[in-house]
Amino acid sequence: MTDREGLPIWYELLARDPDAAERFYTHVLGWSVERPQLAAAPDYRVLAAPDGDGVAGLMAVPPGAPMAPGWLFYLAADDVDATVERIIAAGGAVAMPATDIPEVGRIALVADPHGTLFYVMRGDGDESRAFRTADTATAGHAVWNELTAPDQDAALAFYAGLFGWRHEGAMPMGDLGDYKFVHSGTTCLGATMNNFAGKGPGWQFYFMVEDVDAAVERLIGAGGRVEQGPDEIPGGSFSVVAADPEGAAFGFVGERRA
Repeated sequence: MTDREGLPIWYELLARDPDAAERFYTHVLGWSVERPQLAAAPDYRVLAAPDGDGVAGLMAVPPGAPMAPGWLFYLAADDVDATVERIIAAGGAVAMPATDIPEVGRIALVADPHGTLFYVMRGDGDESRAFRTADTATAGHAVWNELTAPDQDAALAFYAGLFGWRHEGAMPMGDLGDYKFVHSGTTCLGATMNNFAGKGPGWQFYFMVEDVDAAVERLIGAGGRVEQGPDEIPGGSFSVVAADPEGAAFGFVGERRA
């Protein structure tokens, strides 16, 4: 594996209607779709950025699974089984045991102590380009990972124990407390914040677009909705918190070219 441990290397959407989700996201975020014909998941779809880099997967919510439509991500792990053991010891849980996926790698679906799901993965392929920091990303790539938790410091301590992440820098949000930036080495991965009214624990992911206002128009026209924004962020770009037609939360970041 060439991916650095603890970095996000893949994103995945579980949808009730994958065909409708495919139409929505290709229209709103400009992704194209590939079908790798995996034996373990025949209908699995790969969502690729305009530059051709694979960014995310799309699959149906498994029949009978107690899961709402939503987004997950995969974090690189040098040793998936050892990482799962550390997750359990730190108060997390295992939703799907470590499994080998031919032509993909070894993965496990786990949860942090607050119940937030994520994958750990040792990939068999080349270095992932799904996540890129905002200064290097182009349209379609993930650029920000945002964790909401009942106790952001306790949540970060869990991930720090696994991957060495740390809080460095913060932005005050008044009564909501601080929006604390998360780093892995020199890479800023995103931020954490505490739960607030209407927002429970979970990860939310933001993708790069070329024009935020144009993306908002596409979002609304395709049946999605704006939850917040566009809000200016440091550096001159703008962010939007959104939901797709099935209610799955996501976000996007970009310039206001108008």
